[in-house]
Amino acid sequence: MIHLSPNDWTWFHFEDDHDQNILSMLQSNKDCMAWYETLESQESNFLSVEPFLSYSPIMKGSCVYYQHVHNREESELFHFYITEKMLVTVGLKFEMLEHSTIEHVLAEMKLSHHAIEAFFVILSELVKNYLYNIDDFELKLNQLLWDIRKHNNINILENIHQRRHELLIWKNMIIPLKEILIGLEEICDEDVFHLPQINRFNKKIKRCAMLLDEYQQEIDALVNLEDVVSNFRGNSIMKTLTVLTTLFTPVSAWGALWGMNFKHMPELGWKYGYLFSIVIISLNTILLYIYLYKKGWTGDILKVNKKHTFFK
Repeated sequence: MIHLSPNDWTWFHFEDDHDQNILSMLQSNKDCMAWYETLESQESNFLSVEPFLSYSPIMKGSCVYYQHVHNREESELFHFYITEKMLVTVGLKFEMLEHSTIEHVLAEMKLSHHAIEAFFVILSELVKNYLYNIDDFELKLNQLLWDIRKHNNINILENIHQRRHELLIWKNMIIPLKEILIGLEEICDEDVFHLPQINRFNKKIKRCAMLLDEYQQEIDALVNLEDVVSNFRGNSIMKTLTVLTTLFTPVSAWGALWGMNFKHMPELGWKYGYLFSIVIISLNTILLYIYLYKKGWTGDILKVNKKHTFFK
């Protein structure tokens, strides 16, 4: 348990919602106790804003602050209850925030003017850790930008959609934080947004949202590029198969003709019939290819592909 009481407000923090100290600390506040009793059934993002309950603005809810990108069940949720004079948080494990320390959080919170601003110190630390993880995501996305130039196969397509799924998870993590900021507008006047910690959080969340939107556009561009390249190569393959089938038509036609079992077929008795058949088939094939080439129907299918290019 953490108990901080600087200036004229108090912060109670419990890592476990079954902490025995919760009842003794909160039993004097009936509304807070009623909120605590609902925590066990709360498993997703939730926000409730009650502007004028007991003449004190109240914001309470739950927020998923960690979600594994490959395992839906591997997630962490924390709960909060806020008035101007009191902040209660339950379930937030600071050790999971790799780029934050509890000492830094406490030092920042002591500078807060009231409990509402102090709460945004915690949210700022969450966003700071998200930004570090988004930087790692940027490295993977940058690698993918160059991989797609060298290789265009099912693995690249799989990686693109893995990054897209990961990006959607990050966006999903940011949504409840943006909702909290908007909810603050319902219970406070505009002056509160000029307080240092809330102003800092506002800028961080905007930066985070901007990065995610830009990366979303990059991934959409990659998907479009992959579609164009795949369609082009698919069309080239079909064109190649069509041309090859056409070129082998003389072989099939003459082979079918001389494969018949009619009794009177003078070619079968010719001394140079075999050589004649090879010449006539080859000549027909060459003439057919020249015809296709002059019509421009062969395109680039017989040219050697260059490495590390999309279409050549």
